[in-house]
Amino acid sequence: MSSHDDLTAHLEFFAQLGVDGVSRDPRWRTRAEPAADAEPPQERPAGAAEAAGGPPPAAPPATEAGPPAGALAAIRAEIGDCTRCQLHGMGRRQIVFGVGNPEARLMFVGEAPGADEDVQGIPFVGRAGQLLTKIIESIGLTRDEVYIANVIKCRPPQNRNPEPEEVATCEPFLFAQIDAIRPRVIVALGKFAAQTLLRTLDPISRLRGRTYDYRGATLIPTFHPAYLLRNPGSKRDVWEDMKQVRALLGGE
Repeated sequence: MSSHDDLTAHLEFFAQLGVDGVSRDPRWRTRAEPAADAEPPQERPAGAAEAAGGPPPAAPPATEAGPPAGALAAIRAEIGDCTRCQLHGMGRRQIVFGVGNPEARLMFVGEAPGADEDVQGIPFVGRAGQLLTKIIESIGLTRDEVYIANVIKCRPPQNRNPEPEEVATCEPFLFAQIDAIRPRVIVALGKFAAQTLLRTLDPISRLRGRTYDYRGATLIPTFHPAYLLRNPGSKRDVWEDMKQVRALLGGE
């Protein structure tokens, strides 16, 4: 495909989203502390985190103090060739830790690696990942400028949903990643990621469109890219969510 065809495909995708413009101002891409008089993030709706009756998120594993890149390296080293849950003996090829800018202001969290991710060791590289890349580009960023991870670091067999004990074992490493990166905004991709992070059984249709305080960031749930592949009519909902992301990052 030529560069002209690539550009045409991108413009067609943005038109499907309803994109009405992209900021090229580089100032909103840089990390900055919020002003003292800035509006605080909207508080989590009452009962959202407690709807499932679960305990609060577990404390992350101990990591070395220092820059985010060093902290992430320490977390990855602590995971090692993990055998903490049953997934290590159920066909997984490798750990899929996370990828992107260690100092990202925007972080995406998905459910678990799929077949393509298990082969390459990188989250969101299949068809859903290609769509996520376009979604990121729709707000004027690139994959290299954000951070992408999953709740679960190993592929469940046949891409089934992770089981509770697998989540309990693996999620502290995600919490440690969040605490190392300190993103300003976290986007939870799909029902599983949103329900896991918010400790709720509410459907994604009820969770999206709202913001939540989460580990020092603003959490925005939205539909998973794989869902959009099956339900393209929901792309505009995701674009509304991404416009909110862009506004929180200081975009126009």
